[in-house]
Amino acid sequence: MKAYVFPGQGSQFSGMGKDLYESSQEAKTLFEQANELLGFSITDLMFNGSDEELKQTKVTQPAIYIHSVIKALAAGDYFKPNMVAGHSLGEFSALVANKTLTFSDGLILVYKRALAMQKACELQPSTMAAVLGLDDAKVEEICAAISDDVVVAANYNCPGQLVISGSINGINKACELLKAAGAKRALVLPVGGAFHSPLMEPARLELQEAILSTNFSVPVCPIYQNVTAKAETDTAAIKKNLIAQLTAPVKWTQSVQQMVADGATEFIECGPGNVLQGLVKKIHKEALTAAL
Repeated sequence: MKAYVFPGQGSQFSGMGKDLYESSQEAKTLFEQANELLGFSITDLMFNGSDEELKQTKVTQPAIYIHSVIKALAAGDYFKPNMVAGHSLGEFSALVANKTLTFSDGLILVYKRALAMQKACELQPSTMAAVLGLDDAKVEEICAAISDDVVVAANYNCPGQLVISGSINGINKACELLKAAGAKRALVLPVGGAFHSPLMEPARLELQEAILSTNFSVPVCPIYQNVTAKAETDTAAIKKNLIAQLTAPVKWTQSVQQMVADGATEFIECGPGNVLQGLVKKIHKEALTAAL
C-alpha cells in the first residue's frame, strides 16, 4: 500500500517548483492561480527568492504547500495513494491529495494560518529546540517539571529526535536540564515562535473560524492526522483535529508506526527535499530493532 507524505516548514529552497512550472502546463496554471489568490507573485519568491525571503512564515508556508500539491498532481496516473499524512503544515497538502480540500481552499487556509501564526509569534517572544538522544518520556518529564514557564513536547519526529516548544526562558531552562539528563544535543532552533504549543492559542482561535467555514469533502483515502496519529475519514473529525493541531504536538513517529501497522509498504514524499523519508527510515529501523 502506498502512503504519500507531505513536508512542513523548513524544507524550502530557492528555485523550488521551477522545474514543474516549466515542464507542465497544468502545473503552470496552478502556480498562476496561486499568484492570483495570494495577491502577490509567490512564484517569483519560490524561483528566485533569497533564503531570508523564503524564511518569512507568510512566504514559506504557502510556497511549500504549493510545491507539494503540484508535485503530487504532476505524478498523474501514478498518484494513487492508499493513505496520506503531512508533517504540521504538510497536513493541508495531504488533505488536497486525498481530495478533502480543493487546491484553492487549501491555499487560502494555509495563508491565513501563516498570518495568524506570525501574529501569535509577535504577541510573545518564544522559540523551539531540537532534543537528540533522549527517551521521549524523559523529555516530557523534564518539560513538565518547568512549571513557571511554557515548555512542551511539540514534534515527535522519530525515536531519539523530539522538538520542544515554549517561552524563551522556558526553552533555555529545559535545554540545560535535558543536557544534564544525558541528551546528546539540545539545540535552540532559528524559528520565529513556539509552534505546536499553548502560545499558539491566538492563532488557533483565528484559524478555527476559517476552517469551520470551509467546505471539506469526503476523502478518497484516510489521512493520518498529527493530533491523533490515527486514520481519519470523517470530515467533522478532520476539521476538529486540524484546528487542534496548532497548539498540540505533531505525532509523526506515532503516525508512521500506525500507517505501517495498517499496511503501508511504500512511503512517497511529495514536496521540497526528502526530510520525511529520512525520518520514516529511522522509525522503521527502531521498530525492527525492537522486534528482534
